[in-house]
Amino acid sequence: MYTEKRAWWKEAVVYQIYPRSFADSNGDGIGDLNGITAHLDYLKTLGVDVIWCSPVYASPNDDNGYDISDYRAIMREFGTMEDFDRMLEGIHARGMKLVMDLVANHTSDEHQWFVESRKSRDNPYRDFYIWRDGRDGGAPNNWGWCFSGSAWEYDEATGQYYMHLFSKKQPDLNWANPKVRDEIFDMMTWWCEKGIDGFRMDVIGMIGKESFEDGAVAPGALYGDGGPFYQHTETTHRYLREMRQRVLDKYDLITIGEAGGGTADAIRYSNVEGTELNMTFGFEHTDGINDGNEMGKWSDHGSPLAEVREVMNRWELDLQGRAWNTVYMSNHDQPRQVSRFGNDSPLWREKSAKMLGTLLHMMRGTPFVYQGEELGMTNIYVKSIEQYKDVEVFNAWRQWVESGRVDAQDMLRWYAKIARDNARTPMQWSAAPNAGFTTGTPWIDVNPNYLSVNAEAELADPDSVFHYYRKLIALRHAHDVIVYGDFVPLLEDDPSVYAYRRTLDCQELTVLCNWTDRTAPCALSGDALGEELISNYPSHRAGFLYPYEARVLLKRA
Repeated sequence: MYTEKRAWWKEAVVYQIYPRSFADSNGDGIGDLNGITAHLDYLKTLGVDVIWCSPVYASPNDDNGYDISDYRAIMREFGTMEDFDRMLEGIHARGMKLVMDLVANHTSDEHQWFVESRKSRDNPYRDFYIWRDGRDGGAPNNWGWCFSGSAWEYDEATGQYYMHLFSKKQPDLNWANPKVRDEIFDMMTWWCEKGIDGFRMDVIGMIGKESFEDGAVAPGALYGDGGPFYQHTETTHRYLREMRQRVLDKYDLITIGEAGGGTADAIRYSNVEGTELNMTFGFEHTDGINDGNEMGKWSDHGSPLAEVREVMNRWELDLQGRAWNTVYMSNHDQPRQVSRFGNDSPLWREKSAKMLGTLLHMMRGTPFVYQGEELGMTNIYVKSIEQYKDVEVFNAWRQWVESGRVDAQDMLRWYAKIARDNARTPMQWSAAPNAGFTTGTPWIDVNPNYLSVNAEAELADPDSVFHYYRKLIALRHAHDVIVYGDFVPLLEDDPSVYAYRRTLDCQELTVLCNWTDRTAPCALSGDALGEELISNYPSHRAGFLYPYEARVLLKRA
């Protein structure tokens, strides 16, 4: 058995806030920093240790804050730097920590660096970004960008193309330029000196571009895959080691990389030697199950137990003793987990939300709770393209629907299942107008089910999803086996039950989760597995699990 080295960030539970949709303090319909500060006691009651805020920097909001125009200023809609300092002080006063979203693969095209860069080919900031001459009357290569379309935008003023792996208003920084790295590392140090406690690093696995060759074109695809030339490159690892030496090693931080890739990539980024990051987000259990689909994630493939279990168990086993894992099913880029992986019908929403929470919080790795997950918030299921706000949605619509390649109703059905806006609807605080999120007009529609699904109601109900999450988090804080125990898969061929065991010293923790809306036979006998720590049912049937039933049992030698 591998003995895991202890660290505070392994024992922590992280809560992600999407500031625009969390809480509005001034009635303009947009969440803000003062809204977060006003609800810190709620997060303390939940029991989380770390708050991760999606970007709050100055931004024109082409991609909801992931297009930064000034790394050392606060977005006007969110407040002021004084508001930020007050929020940070409030977080620390309650014994919690703050993680900032570091978006350093690209900036906004309104960042002063890019404004200067595009003025002329000999501008001192020209090499802060990736500029190339065209080829054969078109783009420098055949790469597509992540939101559909070409990864290159022609700039008439200087007669060259600039690279953007995301929106054309998000030009990629040229990390090969040491002056860019100096600026980024200096900015990170500035925030660390302010007192923040870590960084979640957006698409950090893409910073090391090594070549600009044409990428392979998949059947039915319009553009080539440039990923092999800019994802998980040796150059990226070199930059991260430099970042650790120049910034990260000087502070006691939690560092989380949005890197994707497979388990071998995660082991390199978050190796036990600690040369790069503490942990990374993998996407195989969310995006990877659609591998081979020419439209990427746009489909109604679903999330079958066998596929999800295979991926999640593989990540648990491969990283064990080699790297630290992140455990999650939802965030600002994913739909609501109870709608995608569970059952959000009125009959089963609470049971399946608790089951999914149990499955995740008992695993090896740091759990991430996305705002509203602890309430069992669901997808909104809008039926009109006009109700969406996400740049990804509109670009995919142009590429697939307006080109006549996909039927509009099919696309809307897929959006209702997996579009990112499903997770970005306002936090449901109460049954008051607009779910108590704002006294104004919310920037995006509120989910109509807020009348029954809201924090005020769940705080008052001891059997709610909220209080179940409180108990899950408290158990993690109380039992080392949940944090540091080995992971052992169980019942890997069972069509209905996801089961596994955690072992540490003389303790065995067994987790049983029925993934379905039917009573399922279970080959493991609960009575023989020890003391029940938590379950989403008050009683049990020997040899079976009720629909979406979850049980956690602890045996001590």
